[in-house]
Amino acid sequence: MTGGSRQASAPKDKQFDTVADVADALIAAETINVVTHIRPDADAIGSACGLALGLRSRGKTVNVFIGQSSEPADNLRSIPGIEEITFTDVLPADGLIVTCDCASVDRTGRFAEAIAHQRDRVVVIDHHASNTGFGAVNLIEPVESTTVLIRDLLEHMGIALTEDIAYCLYAGLVTDTGSFRWGTPRMHTLAAELMTYGVNTRQAALDLMDEISAQDLKMMGSVMANMKTFTAGDYEVSVLVIDDERLKSMNQTAVEMIIQYARAIEGSDIGVVFKEIHPAYWSVSLRSSLVDVSVLAEAHGGGGHVPAAGYSVGGDVDDAIAALAATIAGGEPRQP
Repeated sequence: MTGGSRQASAPKDKQFDTVADVADALIAAETINVVTHIRPDADAIGSACGLALGLRSRGKTVNVFIGQSSEPADNLRSIPGIEEITFTDVLPADGLIVTCDCASVDRTGRFAEAIAHQRDRVVVIDHHASNTGFGAVNLIEPVESTTVLIRDLLEHMGIALTEDIAYCLYAGLVTDTGSFRWGTPRMHTLAAELMTYGVNTRQAALDLMDEISAQDLKMMGSVMANMKTFTAGDYEVSVLVIDDERLKSMNQTAVEMIIQYARAIEGSDIGVVFKEIHPAYWSVSLRSSLVDVSVLAEAHGGGGHVPAAGYSVGGDVDDAIAALAATIAGGEPRQP
């Protein structure tokens, strides 16, 4: 999920675990089942595969799972290890479960119920500040990407990076920072380190973000031609809607571009994209450089970061837009 350097703060009374705690759990486990979120992005795939590659180099039995039947977007196929991910409804009965980049248990898709009922064998690794911790061990830090936490973990465990692991980590970092548009100085330091392992950053940008088909470009045009704008309270809001037929036909790169365009529209304080994942069921992406959109997402059962957040909602899209407008108008999203 795309993020920024200044995320909403975790609950004051919540005490999360450390890299050392996660390392202890991994060292003790014989079999490790790594899970990342449904409709995965580069940080999801990069963190899961980077962790799996690192642990396998230490002789661990590691498998990666996603709780959906559909394959990931084509633009993610350059990430090493993606070809070994299992897309399924059921997790193995044994082994430690490690979730990567899952802001809530619901993000694990078809595994959600099983994971919720097996908390004692779950480790959570995530960078979303809205994550309250649904595992026995919870490493949750509001850094630029979950791959940043994986780098810290591998370093703590004394696991050397390879070019493949470095590419995995870079994929999550470059995409979740919007090509380094937001973040702390550390993101540049880490990117420089990963480049020393042979990561071709130019090719990574082409593979992950820059290439788009003529068909996708036409689809993007049709979506943006129907942009809606309105005023809610003191804020100008731009809304783009991608129905299920268009969404099925679009590459994930094109979808992410549309989300960024929503944020960048001149005069708009908040950019919103409604994506129809299933008929009458919407994944909502919120973007802003002015207000804390994580507050808006949390009001609708979601979460995320200050500049980038999201939630899901069912029903008529016009009703969903009206509900969001009421939330924006009725409160004051705090400024970052």
